[in-house]
Amino acid sequence: MRAIQNLLRKKELSFIPKLLKRLPRAELFLVGGIIRDTAVKRPSKDFDFVIRNVGAAKLQSELKKLGWVDLVGKRFGVFKFIPQGLTLPEPIDLALPRTEHALLTGGYRDFDVQSDPKLPIEQDLMRRDFTINAMAYDIREQKLIDRFGGMHDIKKKLIRTVGKPNERFTEDLSRMLRALRFASQLHFSIETQTWRSLKKLSARINKLIAGEYVVPRETVARELTKALTADPVYAIGLLTKSGITEKLMPELMKMKGCRQPRNFHSEGDVWKHTMICMQNLYSNPFKKKFGPEPPSPELIYAALLHDIGKPYTIERADRLRFNNHDAVGAELSKKILSRLRISSSGVDTDRIVWLIRMHLITTHSKKSPMKKTTLEKYFFNDQLPGGDLLRLLYADVQATIPPSGCPDFTEHHALEQQIKKLSPEARHRRSLPPVIMDGNEIMQQLRMEPGPAVGQLKTLLREEQLRGGLKTKKQAMEFLKKHANIRRYA
Repeated sequence: MRAIQNLLRKKELSFIPKLLKRLPRAELFLVGGIIRDTAVKRPSKDFDFVIRNVGAAKLQSELKKLGWVDLVGKRFGVFKFIPQGLTLPEPIDLALPRTEHALLTGGYRDFDVQSDPKLPIEQDLMRRDFTINAMAYDIREQKLIDRFGGMHDIKKKLIRTVGKPNERFTEDLSRMLRALRFASQLHFSIETQTWRSLKKLSARINKLIAGEYVVPRETVARELTKALTADPVYAIGLLTKSGITEKLMPELMKMKGCRQPRNFHSEGDVWKHTMICMQNLYSNPFKKKFGPEPPSPELIYAALLHDIGKPYTIERADRLRFNNHDAVGAELSKKILSRLRISSSGVDTDRIVWLIRMHLITTHSKKSPMKKTTLEKYFFNDQLPGGDLLRLLYADVQATIPPSGCPDFTEHHALEQQIKKLSPEARHRRSLPPVIMDGNEIMQQLRMEPGPAVGQLKTLLREEQLRGGLKTKKQAMEFLKKHANIRRYA
């Protein structure tokens, strides 16, 4: 494990030789996810250590001599540590070996945890969820401890529980979501017995005790967001096949089998269209147009939910129609995102709802062209995700495949041209010309009282400015005098 040996030479781990010198009988192990991530060549700074053959008081005393230390739980025996002279984004974890006995509620915190400095490292590893997370590297002996075959499963690209899957999942039901998340992040398969157990127990993801979810919705939000941002199509596929999508987001399932008019959507039903739309966020044409940066979580959620209103608005008249599905979908999405506490995972759910509400903007603008002030509001305002809206519109069009097989980008290109006319550098979100006169100036110059008419004049003035008709305040005053009498009493 040369890669781990190289990892241990990092500056933030330079305290290790000093600590081991001070504690000659101690055994120190690098454990958990960082060994997994190093094996798959995935970046990680999640340093976790287990140290045995030393008591908590002695360990705390020695760590204090090497930096800042905080004991976060006497019973758990877990220390947070930052080496002297360093600034780290997260403290390093050093823990005594410990056992966990599940209280069998299924809650991820419902364990009787006891630390024991003498506990063999193999027993500490035995309590962990998956084999790929149950490896340790003995720093003194420079050897890998892999009792449960984690490295074998990494080579086979498998997610497998430590021990019996039913027991591991029943102990902590959130492990089902973790399995799906790791599979999505690493693009691994889930081992057969683990998968069968996960499917069997998936309905318990909504288990309640005394009116409270055993798996907190904040935990659900965190795991869902990590899975979706890793690989949305693969993640949704696993979530759906396991039965968890139906339990957490039953509204999504209505998209399956919801037919669409073939003259616009030869790709298939709403579900198929949605999967293609999400996949398009990673397509080469998309990257060429918008750059190689990964899509934001808000954009991924918006792509997943953008047509969720279609099954609720379907009409069979001259053809299949989904009138108002953008507004209906926005409200449905708001309820889903709130129910699952998605905002607790750091995702701006208001932006997701706005993107869904606006995803038919080019369709609506055919009947009523957008004003320049509207374009400014949507695409030159940091408070609104205009850049992500353009990305969503593009991915949606790319997934709307007529019988010819060639998506029609006419309206999307027209919108981009409108934006470009406002500012040649609009693609880079540069600012537009500053407002030539604000509301206070308008009221002062025209001796007006505050009211709707001031706002109307302000919008009219800005529209003319963005059209290129006004360059100076003098021109602006002449323009206002022409329109003031019309607007004053509007």
